[in-house]
Amino acid sequence: MASPRVAVIGAGLSGVACARALRQRDIVVDIFERGRAPGGRMASPTLHGRRVDMGAAYFTAKDPEFVSIAEDWVTRGLARPWTDTFNVISPDGQDVTAGPLRFATPGGLRSLVRDLLPDGVQLESAVDSLDTLTHDATVLAMPDPQAARLAPHACEWVDYEPVIAVAAGWPQRTWPFADAAFVNDDPDIAFIADDGARRGDGAPVLVVHTTATRAREHLDRPEDAVTPVLTALQRLLNIDAGPLWTHAHRWTFAKPAGTHGGAEFGLSTAAGRRLGICGDAWCPSGAPRVESAWLSGNRLGAALAAALS
Repeated sequence: MASPRVAVIGAGLSGVACARALRQRDIVVDIFERGRAPGGRMASPTLHGRRVDMGAAYFTAKDPEFVSIAEDWVTRGLARPWTDTFNVISPDGQDVTAGPLRFATPGGLRSLVRDLLPDGVQLESAVDSLDTLTHDATVLAMPDPQAARLAPHACEWVDYEPVIAVAAGWPQRTWPFADAAFVNDDPDIAFIADDGARRGDGAPVLVVHTTATRAREHLDRPEDAVTPVLTALQRLLNIDAGPLWTHAHRWTFAKPAGTHGGAEFGLSTAAGRRLGICGDAWCPSGAPRVESAWLSGNRLGAALAAALS
């Protein structure tokens, strides 16, 4: 008897984790990705000769399943421990906060998605209707607002907030922190990462994540966010010198504004076929992150394989 075939739409971390779990259980998988490269919101484009993490800033590992994956990445040099301490910038001044160990990557976070990617990914292949697929099951591995366009009644969808990521390179590092900073109660900036510290090559490059409010003002022209971001950096960090270069990237659906409660994934039936949904909004812990995306996809893959068998 022929093996079931599953279409996974989206080659971000959750989609790749789901596809990998299905393949491990002898399910045939076709992965469809509308972009030019896998990775989703773990994008790491090459800017001025080096990879820059323009999406997710880092990852943490707490669940034993994902800890095992993270340890393997570290052993093979794909990831490295970065820091457990970030600065905090607020109207009251600067402080520091300790938290879980954050991991970063020498080759950009997208390299981790590529490492897990099974064969069979079809890049620049947009799926505009589930009716065009002939597979035994379909997985939607993408932010909820995008999944809702393909299956509007599949579940109660979660809203997402936008972010514009602005990268900027200087001749030398002049900012008063070593790794990264959370920014509280600022109208323009929510997070700042020293990309050279994060990558480990010492490059004087900052990546700034705007607030959702600032992002909404520039979704049509993300490059217009560069000037207010640089002005905010001058105000917050006393960076007076202009950068040598800048680059802006729009994330219309950057991060979930909520979660799906205690559900780790969605699995139902639509038009007589199994329909699975996974991603970082399916996060019982209530704190969506890179680990949540992997766990959701991996667990959906196992459950879907069992259902198809």
